[in-house]
Amino acid sequence: MSNHLKFYIDGQWVDPVKPAVLDVIDPSTEEAYTQISVGSAADVDRAVAAAKAAFASFSLTSKAERLALLKRILEAYNERYEDIAHAVSYENGSPITWAREAQAYAGQGHLEATIKAFEDYEFTERRGTTMVVKEPIGVCALITPWNWPLNQIVCKVAPAIAAGCTVVLKPSEIAPISGIVFSEVMHAAGVPKGVYNMINGTGPEVGQIMAGHPDVDMVSFTGSTRAGIIVAETAAKTVKRVAQELGGKSANIILEDANFERAVRKGVNACFGNSGQSCDAPTRMLVPAARHDEALEIAKKAAEAHNTGDPRSEDTQLGPVVSQLQFDKIQGLIEAGIKEGATLVTGGLGRPEHLNRGYYIRPTVFGHVKPGMRIEKEEIFGPVLSVISYEDDDDAVAIANDTVYGLAGYVQSENIEHARAIASRIRAGQVSINYPDWDLYAPFGGYKQSGNGREYADWAIHDFLEIKGIIGYGE
Repeated sequence: MSNHLKFYIDGQWVDPVKPAVLDVIDPSTEEAYTQISVGSAADVDRAVAAAKAAFASFSLTSKAERLALLKRILEAYNERYEDIAHAVSYENGSPITWAREAQAYAGQGHLEATIKAFEDYEFTERRGTTMVVKEPIGVCALITPWNWPLNQIVCKVAPAIAAGCTVVLKPSEIAPISGIVFSEVMHAAGVPKGVYNMINGTGPEVGQIMAGHPDVDMVSFTGSTRAGIIVAETAAKTVKRVAQELGGKSANIILEDANFERAVRKGVNACFGNSGQSCDAPTRMLVPAARHDEALEIAKKAAEAHNTGDPRSEDTQLGPVVSQLQFDKIQGLIEAGIKEGATLVTGGLGRPEHLNRGYYIRPTVFGHVKPGMRIEKEEIFGPVLSVISYEDDDDAVAIANDTVYGLAGYVQSENIEHARAIASRIRAGQVSINYPDWDLYAPFGGYKQSGNGREYADWAIHDFLEIKGIIGYGE
């Protein structure tokens, strides 16, 4: 029996207090394929009360007990792996291969990384006659986005449980089904009543209520900077901790001494991954001015090699973007790039010619983009790359840092010391050199308007803890 119209509160599937439903749209067809219930303040009160009641005992459980619980969650997750992949593919349009190898894998990977980091995590430290103790912060409201649903759900839920916190999760109402499947995973793993709770709903009617709830001790939010500001303002009234991972406009600096063909080609692929719907995507490619046209030739070929189409096909590389709202926003920004005088290298307005429905974007590359153009400044969140010229290293760094965001940065060079020197000057929470493998143990989070706090492995566990000094503890 489907739990799509239910919430998970206090260890059981329950109906909302006030019945209300919302269609879930398959972005490849633009049609509803299921419905969810959407909650209200009464549902938030019920879920928070369950989490608060459970915290009294769960916060006192041993590290060994919580470690065993996380391992059971991982086992249950793996049993539902294919269900999770299919849920993501339908709800946000991820090609099924990407849904398996990236989206579903992200949840599995974060569980494994949290478990490994937790095994060596210390909650106490002696400093002379003072004991420094790390204690769970309390009831945590977790608000997650639609673009990487399992990545963001698990990289919040797993460390919160490791820390000894209890949680109320609100997945994105645009892509909620994977969150429901994850809740079934938590139930199957035997998570104690009230430790994990999940309700669906909109940001104003559920998310903001969670953020401002007096019995919530911490909010962990991933989403747009605009929404993050609202969450922070709401949470400030009760002086709770707020951890945020927000927007980005990441620069990819291709240095003169890089393997140029490889660097440009892989930069296009990295930008277009997940149909461009990643907050840390390298959407601004910075190239030496003398090699700008060479970069455009490589980028054009790389972009046009992407197969855009049905997310359920094993051969598809780019699926649709998630919604009509996102489609319209991206079309508007592509139009702005053309009007502002950037060179349209490939792609452009409208769907790919072979597709007549679905929120599909033509893989798009702009060249000769100038700092200050909208496509250079604004987060597009689609498969759209801006190629920008720079004169020297100082100019490249200045362009890279000339943004309100600071989530990620990228540097390409055959000289590792040169790359590291540039990386050290980029004002971002994470900088990747020469397209390394994803590191689930590296801290992830932003500078400036890309947020605060850090996620992944032990960095995330730390964010869910309070620090207490017990002075005069004894010799």
